[in-house]
Amino acid sequence: MKRPQCLCQICTCGRHRCPHNPTRIYDHGGESCVVTEYVDKYLQYGSLPPPQSLKPKQEYQKHGGKMEGITTFRSDYLPYDVASRPIRVQEEYKPAPGDIDLGTTYRRDYNAHKIQPVLLVKPLDRKRVKGGKLDTIPTYQDDYRAWEIHRREPYKTDNIYHPPTEKFGNSTTFQDDFFPKELTTQKSFKPVAKANASDQPFNGVTSHRADYTAHQLEPKWTRSKVEYRPNSQPLEDITTHRCDFRGLLGELPKSFKPEYTKIESKAHFNGVTEFRDSFQPWVVSLPELHKAKEYIPPAGNMDLNTTTHLDYTEHEVHPLVLMRPLETTRKNNVPFQGNTTMRDDFQAWDAGRQDMIKRPQEMRKPSGKFDDMTTFRAHYVPHSIIPTQSCKPSKMAVSSSAPFEAGTMYRSEYIPKMQAICPATYPSPPGYVFLSTDSRGHKFFRKATPELNKIARANGNHVPKQIAVVS
Repeated sequence: MKRPQCLCQICTCGRHRCPHNPTRIYDHGGESCVVTEYVDKYLQYGSLPPPQSLKPKQEYQKHGGKMEGITTFRSDYLPYDVASRPIRVQEEYKPAPGDIDLGTTYRRDYNAHKIQPVLLVKPLDRKRVKGGKLDTIPTYQDDYRAWEIHRREPYKTDNIYHPPTEKFGNSTTFQDDFFPKELTTQKSFKPVAKANASDQPFNGVTSHRADYTAHQLEPKWTRSKVEYRPNSQPLEDITTHRCDFRGLLGELPKSFKPEYTKIESKAHFNGVTEFRDSFQPWVVSLPELHKAKEYIPPAGNMDLNTTTHLDYTEHEVHPLVLMRPLETTRKNNVPFQGNTTMRDDFQAWDAGRQDMIKRPQEMRKPSGKFDDMTTFRAHYVPHSIIPTQSCKPSKMAVSSSAPFEAGTMYRSEYIPKMQAICPATYPSPPGYVFLSTDSRGHKFFRKATPELNKIARANGNHVPKQIAVVS
């Protein structure tokens, strides 16, 4: 009896695999899944040892001998004989005999001079004599003697202002310094825009017309229309989704929502609620109203005396006398003169707006009627136009009676092949009987020999033995 095969082994297209959903609970065994695509395609070789790696092992090599405590410093260092440093004995201080010579460079080189006391330049304070007359003559007035200074004559010319006799008769600085110049028209070096007409007629000969050689065209080849022939085989209508999709049969999820049942009652509503049952009315007393007491005025008269009226003592206060002298108004009977320095010296002129200074126009405006004549109309010379002959061949369909050869390399060398359908596409592979599912999720099937004519798909379409492919 043959060994049962898994769905991964039955697949021929390489796109179908078992779901690999483990079914055992708390299964942590060390067994691995040996049914994979790698195991199917790549077979195991014989007893060949794996290649040895030449890479050195990264292991710590322990030194077995004793470690020497010799370093580079110890091996190269040469010790020297170091003697102790002699201690210097501090001598006892002995003061020098004799007196100190306090002579310095300043004392040796400096020659002393006899200095007389400084006489004060400040005048002596004069004692004020009481009873005498005060001398108010200052030093400046007493010592200063005025000189006879004559007034220097000015060098400025007397510019006596003479008012103009005419209205705005004075000229401005611009009018005095500016001299009008005559405007001269600059000669134009631009050539005259005049069309140079030719006396010779236009021949119309071009290089294309001279060098072009007309060739006779061959009749155009036309392709005959191929008659459409429908395919005799029905459409397979197999898509990638239908080939690869595996529908899992299962029950539809049930809804836990309770069914809606309408509660109806034919009894009459009595209007009793929980609020009416729990809260019963009780007697409430009205609040007492507060009555204001009636106002009773006091008996007798009201004493209007205050502490200020009783304790205040009046004093006689005299009005303040102003220290400012009284203003005495002077009455003047002379009539008021309205003449001022401004009115006497300034005389109003009859001023008017000055005319604008304009240059004379260089170009004079035409006075005659516009003749409507332009430069193009005056100089244009019309020429007779000779139409250019077209050398383009006429659009004429060239037909051929020879039949079209429809033979191609694809039609001559193509061999139709049968399209194989992977048996793992179906929910139950044809020719196999389902046995069991292991703990790793692999489905195992046993090969059987049923009749192919009785194998049907889920949608009722029979699997054809051969499929003819027509290009």
